[in-house]
Formats: sequence, C-alpha cells, structure tokens
Amino acid sequence: MRFTFVTLFPEIVEGYFGASILGRAREAERIAVDFVNPRDYSTSRYKKVDEPMIGGGAGMLMSPQPLNDALQALKADSPEAHVVFLTPVAKPFRQSDAKRLAKRKHLVLVAGRYEGIDERIIELHAHEVFSVGDAILTGGELPAMMVCDAVSRLLPDVLGNQASLEEESFEASLLEAPSFTKPDEFRGKRAISEFLKGNHSKIAAIKNRMALAKTKYFRPDLYQRAKAKV
Repeated sequence: MRFTFVTLFPEIVEGYFGASILGRAREAERIAVDFVNPRDYSTSRYKKVDEPMIGGGAGMLMSPQPLNDALQALKADSPEAHVVFLTPVAKPFRQSDAKRLAKRKHLVLVAGRYEGIDERIIELHAHEVFSVGDAILTGGELPAMMVCDAVSRLLPDVLGNQASLEEESFEASLLEAPSFTKPDEFRGKRAISEFLKGNHSKIAAIKNRMALAKTKYFRPDLYQRAKAKV
C-alpha cells in the first residue's frame, strides 16, 4: 500500500519510518511512503505558501495555489489516490475508518500548518476529512502519521502476530481488558490469580467483565453502544 504525505515538513514524518514495525514494513515493501511538499509547487517568487485570512483573523492560512497544484499533480499521476485531510474541524477518526482505509491502494494524507488550510482546497480535493481528537496541534503531521500507523498495522504481514488484532480495543466495541506479565507480584501488586491458573474460559469471562468495567468508566458512549447490541 502506498502512503503519500503532503507536508511542508517531510523531515518530521520521515524519521518515523526509520525503525520498528513500520520501518521493517517499508523495507520489506509491505508499504511505500513518499512525500510531496506544497512549497515545490508555489508560483510565488519566494516560494511562499501562506496568506492572511480574508475577513481578518489571527495567523495565516495555507494558500490555495500550491496545495491545489500539488494535489492535482498527485491525482493525475495516481487516479486511485484517496485524499484525506487532517483537521480538528472534522469527524473523529475511528478504528472502523482504519479498517476501511486499509482496503485502499493509495492514501494521500494532507497535513495542514499555520491556522489551517483554505476551505476551498478541502472542498475541491478531499475524499474524507478526519480529526484525531479534541486538541489543537501545531501541524497535521502527527495526525497524518497516526492514520498511517493505524491503517498500516492492519495490512497483511505488517504485524508479526496478526491474531493479536482480534483482541484489541474497539474490535468488540469495548476497550481492551487490563493485561499483565511476569513477575506475578510487582511492588506489592499482584496479577489476577485466575490468570495464573490456565483456565482459559474463566480468564475470558474475567477479561470480558473487566473490559465492560473499563469501558463504562472511561468511555460511557462505547459502553452504551455495547449494551445496545446485547
């Protein structure tokens, strides 16, 4: 699968793919990663990519011409490109979205900067728009990397153990139950005793109850959805 990051700072993203699971996936050509810098498409004398907001407002916006030309060139080169903008002003990115996007061949992830992107570019080019949380960041590179990471790990042969995907949070509309490893006791706190006895049906039942409790506490919205399915 191909990921193209449209960003003014490709060096921020490049380092993320230098190690660990995604680094190995890139080396093994399970995923391909490339970059497009809108500054390379700017027709201004000094390669300017920002302008003041029409009607006033603090800060600058990414101007439409460089982004428009960059995205037009990408779409012409790759008709199957699926363009995703990352912005706080959008629907939340969910695991279900990651699973759906993992079926695409080419994802284009557009990372904004400054105070955002001229809305006309989003209207002209976006297939989807996502927010990764109710917080404002200095740029869209981190959200774009998050989407790439979430999608990549669902692809065949990217994770060492594909079976682990089946037990993760959100797969059953619940947060994942707490997990433990050796030693059995650490700083006065013991792992759940039933987990040490090897009765897998009991362990599964306990984990389900713990997942329900954790979801009810941290994500009551998911808990109500899970109850509705019962």
